[in-house]
Amino acid sequence: MAEAMTETMATSPAIESAEALTSAVQSLFAGFSVEITPASAKKIESFADLLRPSCRVMVTFLPGSDLQDTKETAERLMREGFIAVPHFAARSFPDAESFRSLVQDLSKVGVKEAVVLAGAVDKPLGSFTSSLDLLADGAFQDSGFTRISVAGHPEGSPDISDSDLALALRQKNEWAEQNPQIETRLITQFCFEAEPVLAWERTIRAAGNRLPIALGVPGPAQIKTLLMHAKNCGIGNSMSFLVKQAKNVSRLIMVNAPDKLIAGIAHGVAADPDSLLKTVHIYPLGGLKKSAYWSYAVADGTIKVEPSLERFSAPLAPPDGK
Repeated sequence: MAEAMTETMATSPAIESAEALTSAVQSLFAGFSVEITPASAKKIESFADLLRPSCRVMVTFLPGSDLQDTKETAERLMREGFIAVPHFAARSFPDAESFRSLVQDLSKVGVKEAVVLAGAVDKPLGSFTSSLDLLADGAFQDSGFTRISVAGHPEGSPDISDSDLALALRQKNEWAEQNPQIETRLITQFCFEAEPVLAWERTIRAAGNRLPIALGVPGPAQIKTLLMHAKNCGIGNSMSFLVKQAKNVSRLIMVNAPDKLIAGIAHGVAADPDSLLKTVHIYPLGGLKKSAYWSYAVADGTIKVEPSLERFSAPLAPPDGK
């Protein structure tokens, strides 16, 4: 199978013009999603000022946070005309009843999508220890959920061995096959380099993955901000990449956009039509306003491609700066 992939990549047409790269990048950003924490959401007067109707907004449920905050933020997003996609962190539920109650309550206000994770908690609060435990419960099926996103790990995980990650991915694919009424996909932590992601996708596909992938992408932010978040998330390879960038002190205070990453992914996907990298998920590390404006500019094709076809630029704010 690996030989077949290599042959496909070698014979597929490359992106050879600014127009072709613009089109490929737009395809990746069609239907992009964004992430918000309940704490950040409370500071936003109106999501309609930043996001377009029906945007998918993932709502975090971080360790130690109040489950009610995630629920209320999801309900607010639904009222304001967006697609709320709350996180369900298995290890943070004290019991099965609290999990099922949350699923049912959110379903009643129209929530039909979820991000299902194990959750970064050393000692589970209840009997659930993994995303697969939540999936096996049956609550999502019973409440008519139509789309589930589960974690993908291009850089591995500091908490899970590679062999256990491979096993979990096989089990997630099996669950998706057994529940065809629910669209299941992978969503990744944010990354900074294209080639490791492309290589990871080829590897898991060769091992049997059939789930489409939403690649986690950091929104425009300063390198020092990206470094802080990468450290907190335990992203080792990305840390090394950022440290190299940070050696240029003058760049530490500049706002960096992930255009090189996106261009690299676009080239890789164009060269490999079987790639399961389908869209992007934006982590607004530098703020939702800036990330949303930049992302919509990219989605609309309002970009300027460099002659090398390896980078592009897009506006971070309206001309008047408002």
